[in-house]
Amino acid sequence: MHTPALTRLRLALQTLVDQRVLPGAVALVHHRGRTVLHEAVGALRPGADGAPGPAMAPDSLFRIYSMTKPVASLVALMLMEEGRLLLSHPVAHYLPAFAGQQVRDPATGSLRPVRREATVHDLLRHTAGLSYAWGEGPVDEAYRSARIGSRKHDNAALAAALGPMPLVHEPGTTWEYSRATDVLGAVLEVVEGAPLSTILQRRVFEPLGMRDTGFHVPPQQLPRLAEAFARDPQTGADVALIDVSAAPTFESAGGGLVSTASDYARFLELMLGRGTAPGPDVPQNTVRLASRSTVDFMTADHLGAHIGTAGDILPPGYGFGLGVAVRRAAGVATSPASAGTYSWSGLGGTFFFVDPAEDLFAILLTQAPGQLMQLTELYPALVYAAL
Repeated sequence: MHTPALTRLRLALQTLVDQRVLPGAVALVHHRGRTVLHEAVGALRPGADGAPGPAMAPDSLFRIYSMTKPVASLVALMLMEEGRLLLSHPVAHYLPAFAGQQVRDPATGSLRPVRREATVHDLLRHTAGLSYAWGEGPVDEAYRSARIGSRKHDNAALAAALGPMPLVHEPGTTWEYSRATDVLGAVLEVVEGAPLSTILQRRVFEPLGMRDTGFHVPPQQLPRLAEAFARDPQTGADVALIDVSAAPTFESAGGGLVSTASDYARFLELMLGRGTAPGPDVPQNTVRLASRSTVDFMTADHLGAHIGTAGDILPPGYGFGLGVAVRRAAGVATSPASAGTYSWSGLGGTFFFVDPAEDLFAILLTQAPGQLMQLTELYPALVYAAL
């Protein structure tokens, strides 16, 4: 890769730190089988009264929020490979609370039975008719009244509360970012008969050597946890991140993990390797978690031309696979990438992309929720400038 361009990447992130847009960040770039950049800039957390905080380190811990989704989605497909989970099955096959679903008619506002029930496939590609309740309207109000997504509820309680809720779209007709992956987590627990943390540890974290990834940070590791500014530097709004200092009741498949750049790179190395990666301790011993055809299936566009999108979460030029956004063509979007590149981000200010055509993946970790949209455009431009 072009060394001066990598230097510009570092300087661009340092400038954002110097301007107090970011408290600090960790960037990692992996190209053609080797890590060409893994550096930290800025502070791990803001210091008291504006004083400099402790320095960010390459192995700092971050709340990765929705970067949890691809991990849980891969586990679902691993169960599919074993014949224990069918994507065509209705969600109600695993979670009875989802039987007899109703959708709110946008023209009349009344409820009517769905034409077909939401499936596991719909959960994976966010076409299940669910919501995140970020807007207004009767369905979003119903979510808030039922406290859907409360960290005091476990996955079984989430499914029991969410299942009877009216849908915002007919299943299979519209992509809307939603609680679908959290529901998928409840499905995984039913199939495996174990808590989600145990499932992810056994199936992904342990075999890949992701030793710092989980749903909470042990007390002795809390000094490594990155934090955000108390107030957004551009809007002045209060910033509140999830508490990860103790094991949560709600192990969110949609947004609960804490990880490091090195750990998440192990997962992306597996994805770029189409289901295989070098062993964590002995690189010559290959780890295989899924077949190459399954990873190709996961990272293909599952929306096509007939499924529309709601909201502005999915960028122009992108479709959606099973847990990841998928670039449809080199053009249309506002930052460079090859067709077939897949990516996703986390609400706290984290982002990754994988470009199989360039044998490339890149990770950016910070804790700056208000700057996420800017970073998801800036970071790919900086990385691709080095090719």
